[in-house]
Amino acid sequence: MPPIDQDAGKTEVRGRVHHLLDSNQVVVFSKTYCPYCVTVKDLFKELDVQCQVVELDLLEDVTIYMDVLAEMTGQTTVPSVFIHKKHLGGCDSTLQAHQDGRLLRLLKGDDQTYDYDLIVIGGGSGGLACSKEAAILGKKVMVLDYVVPTPKGTTWGLGGTCVNVGCIPKKLMHQTALLGTAVQDARKYGWEIDENVKHNWEAMILAINNYIGSLNWGYRVALKDKNVNYVNAYAEFVEPHKVKARTKRGKETMYTASRFVLATGERPRYLGIPGDKEYCITSDDLFSLPHCPGKTLVIGASYVALECGGFLAGLGLDVTVMVRSILLRGFDQDMANRAGEHMEEHGVKFLRKYVPVKVEEIEAGAPGRLKVTAKSTESDEVIEGEYNTVLIAVGRDACTDKIGLDVAGVQVNPKNGKVPVSDEEQTNVPHVYAIGDILEGKWELTPVAIQAGKLLARRLYAGASLTCDYINVPTTVFTPLEYGCCGLSEEKALEMYGEENLEIYHTQSWPLEFTVANRDNNKCYSKVICNKLDDNRVIGFHYLGPNAGEVTQGYGVAIKCGVTKEQLDNTIGIHPTCAEIFTTLDVTKSSGGNIAQPGC
Repeated sequence: MPPIDQDAGKTEVRGRVHHLLDSNQVVVFSKTYCPYCVTVKDLFKELDVQCQVVELDLLEDVTIYMDVLAEMTGQTTVPSVFIHKKHLGGCDSTLQAHQDGRLLRLLKGDDQTYDYDLIVIGGGSGGLACSKEAAILGKKVMVLDYVVPTPKGTTWGLGGTCVNVGCIPKKLMHQTALLGTAVQDARKYGWEIDENVKHNWEAMILAINNYIGSLNWGYRVALKDKNVNYVNAYAEFVEPHKVKARTKRGKETMYTASRFVLATGERPRYLGIPGDKEYCITSDDLFSLPHCPGKTLVIGASYVALECGGFLAGLGLDVTVMVRSILLRGFDQDMANRAGEHMEEHGVKFLRKYVPVKVEEIEAGAPGRLKVTAKSTESDEVIEGEYNTVLIAVGRDACTDKIGLDVAGVQVNPKNGKVPVSDEEQTNVPHVYAIGDILEGKWELTPVAIQAGKLLARRLYAGASLTCDYINVPTTVFTPLEYGCCGLSEEKALEMYGEENLEIYHTQSWPLEFTVANRDNNKCYSKVICNKLDDNRVIGFHYLGPNAGEVTQGYGVAIKCGVTKEQLDNTIGIHPTCAEIFTTLDVTKSSGGNIAQPGC
């Protein structure tokens, strides 16, 4: 048969494909040399299922066939499997369907027709990324998202924690505090600022929340543009493949799907003491608080606690942080303590080794007055203090306990509600997946959830195989002096490799922009942890200083590529910058050498 013209032949090829689908129970579009195609064909042989195999590489018009199949299915690879005219997918999809029993139901012709190919439960960064990617790949997708109001009644729009009550407002308030410091520095640089500079909390909140509102709207538009059905409703499994969606007004609707992705995220943990939910707030409330919080007690030593306490103090407020044990648990403790010391030197008070036992209201108001009773963790000593606002930041709990996971058969860790998953983010139930902060033992970071969501959709619907890499993830804690890191903490490195197999290079520094302002001399600190057994490869990167996120992001790529200390030394730094310090590190911790720097 002569080759078909590319433009004119599509109609004819499409007709042939539809004739094949109409005439055969199973059709496999294959290529003879493809090992994945061989796997699928062998599976059908094992199941004693006759199928019509079309070896595309033996056809002269293979390109047109591939184009037509891509238009029909959104899949550009082989094998492409159809059962009873319904597209099943490629090799992974066929094997998965066989594993969860759906393949046999499809072959029998009694497989349930679902409302959606995919329902994503949770409208945060990970859920949105996964849903949009699946829709781009031609699947029918729904997003169910509902924000349960805080005890104070605070709620927000589409986008999850990061956009509404996390990364975005946190960074903007941190920037607000940095601007206050910059105003003071400006005088030293010759700017004549005569008036007493004051901060307007209400103006800041209005500006930040107007911006967040625009993001909420943008996410809704993006979902609509990609034909993702977004419903503002609380989802709960009532059957393994069916959820009940309940709206704010109590209307309930049932939806079914072939697959589900759990992306429900976490919410702040309360203390379980008298007065905590009645009188205290969390980060879920702080970023839209309509009035200035005044004298504030921050309870906790998490990154949320230190970030919030830091920018509140930067706005000129009286801030105390109550710490039960250590700062920034899970992070490098040398770095955590240096960040805490900087906060303390700049006016943040720390109450160490205390836990609150009761919060009482002395006077109502906006803000009012609260009395906090706390007990020492080392003795029977009890102290009391008065504050206008008490902010609880002691950790977060996974939102998995009220969405019917037991009905779906999904296993969770009973201690923390986290969901164990495979390397492919698959739960113990084959058609249910999970991404984001609710995963057991994974990073609780927005970019990680986004990456995992996109890659999951591509594996499910585009025949991809790449999984999310949870190793060497760079991150930054936006304390007043920012802390960025990538790789292992010093404690973890010592535990894994032993002190004799590590070389730790470190230094203090004084950023050029701080010198004229005459502040924070040698308070910035940098170190890299190197594995002597592996060519002094960098296994831990830590930086305390301005613009830590920007500095750490670039070095994060280098660590991902396996950078060694020699390669850092051979890299020419950009002068004068803070980041260049990592190209000139020459003092080891073991040497005990002086690490103070005279300046630029």
